[in-house]
Amino acid sequence: MAAAKKKTARGRKQDRARVAKGQDYEVRYEAKKTGRSASAVKKAVKKVGNSRKRVEKRLGR
Repeated sequence: MAAAKKKTARGRKQDRARVAKGQDYEVRYEAKKTGRSASAVKKAVKKVGNSRKRVEKRLGR
């Protein structure tokens, strides 16, 4: 019998650290959170990558 793998929340933490370019709900969430438009969020993602921290910094949060 194989040992059970330990389940961690690592995947979720990694997901929350990213603003997925093609995911409209992530873009809308970030736009609402920062008070900017969705197109501004998309431009920021294109400019600095999909790191949530860098996108928020770019948007002036």
